[in-house]
Amino acid sequence: MKTRNIKNLALIAFAALALGSCKDQAKMDADKKAMEEKVAMEEANVKAEEMKMKEEAKKKEMMATSIAAVASKNEELSTLVSAVKAADLDKMLSEPGSYTVFAPSNNAFEKLPKKMSIAELGKPENKEMLTKVLQYHVVSGVITSDKLVAAIKGANGKYTFTTVGGKDLTASLKNDKIELKDEKGNKTEVVLGNVKASNGVVHVINDVLLMK
Repeated sequence: MKTRNIKNLALIAFAALALGSCKDQAKMDADKKAMEEKVAMEEANVKAEEMKMKEEAKKKEMMATSIAAVASKNEELSTLVSAVKAADLDKMLSEPGSYTVFAPSNNAFEKLPKKMSIAELGKPENKEMLTKVLQYHVVSGVITSDKLVAAIKGANGKYTFTTVGGKDLTASLKNDKIELKDEKGNKTEVVLGNVKASNGVVHVINDVLLMK
């Protein structure tokens, strides 16, 4: 009887020890899993932060070579740059996108009649008109000089396309130079083409285009 009791006590002690060991193992497993999850979450956060920093750096680099930035570095386009800012179009031409801009030189703006001068258009009450005039010089998509020449030849010498403002321009060739005709019948030449930017291309022209 005494021997049986000893055996029973031993079994109880072993069971208690085994149960305690199982609990300890379960706790260790839970702690390990929690630690692994924490590490995985921290790694994911680090990767997300690195991705964010790369995207921000890429955006800054893009903006530094955008149409707005390229134009601002050209002294002959300072009037255009001021007009673009006054019309709040500088953001559009700084952000990712795909545009072709026919950029009037400073001299081009000086040719405008007094009622259409940049001084008049720059007034707050004429902001809507200024915006329309500037949008008449912007086309969606990248149209290089080569593409435009090919389009002109493919359209039997006259290629008509639509600006972001919904108005048309007609391109043709004159002595191997690209010539643009606006809706009022005025003509201008591209004096400097294919100025590349991160969000498109710029062609400098020597007159301001006007729509009806």
